[in-house]
Formats: sequence, C-alpha cells, structure tokens
Amino acid sequence: MLILAQAWAEAYASKDPTTNVEVSGGGSGQGIAALINGAIDLANCSRNIHPEESATALQNSGKTPQEFVVGHDALAVFVHPGNPIDSITISELSEIFRVGGGTSTWSQLGVSIPSGRDKIIRVNRQSSSGTYEFFREHVLKAQDFQLGSLDMNGSKEVVELIASTPGAIGYSGMGFATSQVKMLRISPSKGEPAFAPSVANVIAHRYPISRSLLIYSLGEPAAAVRKYLDWIRSPDGQEIVAATGYVPLGCEGKIAKSLCDDAGTN
Repeated sequence: MLILAQAWAEAYASKDPTTNVEVSGGGSGQGIAALINGAIDLANCSRNIHPEESATALQNSGKTPQEFVVGHDALAVFVHPGNPIDSITISELSEIFRVGGGTSTWSQLGVSIPSGRDKIIRVNRQSSSGTYEFFREHVLKAQDFQLGSLDMNGSKEVVELIASTPGAIGYSGMGFATSQVKMLRISPSKGEPAFAPSVANVIAHRYPISRSLLIYSLGEPAAAVRKYLDWIRSPDGQEIVAATGYVPLGCEGKIAKSLCDDAGTN
C-alpha cells in the first residue's frame, strides 16, 4: 500500500495544511508492530491483523485496533512477457511455491520458454509483507513457502526482477503492473474459467485472489487522524485509489464511475 499511502498524504497536504502525514514502508507486519508499540497513528495493511496481534495491542495499551476498509485489490501473478503461458490455476501456483510442491520446471506445465530456460525462478516477497501472508493463506492454504526463492523487499522490485528474468514468476498488487511484465489470468481450479486481475473482475467478484486494503488505528483515532481517515474514504480519497490502479469502495467520482461502468456496476 506504500504508493497509495504516499499519494493520499501528498494530496491531503493541500486539503488540510495544518496536518502533516508522514509515510514509511517496510511491510504490513512492521506497520502493525509499530502500531502495537504506539509508535504510529495508522498502519496501512494489505492483510488482516492477527488475533494475537490485537491481543498484544490490548495488553500493551488497553486499546483494541480498529479496522477501516479503504479499497480493494487483485493480487496479480506476473511472468516475463516472453513467456507463452497466459493462465494458471490456484493449485498449479501452490505446486510451484509451497513446501513439497511438485512443479519446478515450465515444461511440467506444458510451457516452453523461448530462451530455453526451463527452470522456474520463484520470486517472493519478504515475510513481513502483507502480500506475502495473503498469498500464503489464500494460494498455499497456509502451507509454508519452499526455500530457494528470490525474496524482494518491495512489490516494485518483484516486477522489475521478473521483467528481466525469462523463467521467473512472482506476485504483487495489480497496481504495480508495467508493460515489461505479463499478468496471468487465474482460475480457481482446473476446468473453471480464468479471469484477469482487472478492476472490472474485482468489482464483479470474478477474480479469485482479490483482497481488501486496510488501515488500522489503535482504538478510536484522534480527531485529526479521524478526519484524515474520513477523507480517504470520501469520493476525493477514493478517486486516488482508482487513479493508482486499485479498486475504490464506491462508484462516486469521475474515475471510479468510469471503472464501475466498465464493470457493469452502479
């Protein structure tokens, strides 16, 4: 959520010059840890807070974290544009990434890489990433990742590495897509339709690995923080969600309305 949080902060500076919003990255896990310790006002997260994290926050501060849904996202699976594969199933992804998975070459999926490099290069996020945890929970069904992947600190780095590595496959939010990589269509299982990670497919609930984008506060936010959160969830804040390549909460605003119209939603 780093790019989105930075865009919100920049836009809000002109809305309320009396409030300074500072943004730093590091992954959802680091944000939640900082929130639990009382070091920050808000934690931007691409995963839900864990029950044990909420319990620790309550124990430390006497306050329970509050959750605010601020948008939606499709977790995209990327490959090199020269890779002829166009779609993949959830179970095939699991066989590539999980411990004990049986797929280590592209030829096992019936794919021939033009460069002749048959080995699958798995590109992963670091373990503190909410994207890492979401993929592990929803694609690997809470099984562990196998060792030997290339672990990147950010989604941008995932996409950049895949763009220069013909045999690579990795995952990230759809907002990080570039013309240098290909996003695969995803099918829940063999024989079922595969859908692209698009705004329209997220809105229509067709894409199988969609998620909510979240912000957590420690208890009831202070007045200035609440005002900022309300603005994020307003049509102005949601226009930034849409402009950044993610899915807004509603169809108000020029960009958001266009996205909803394309999806056949009102």
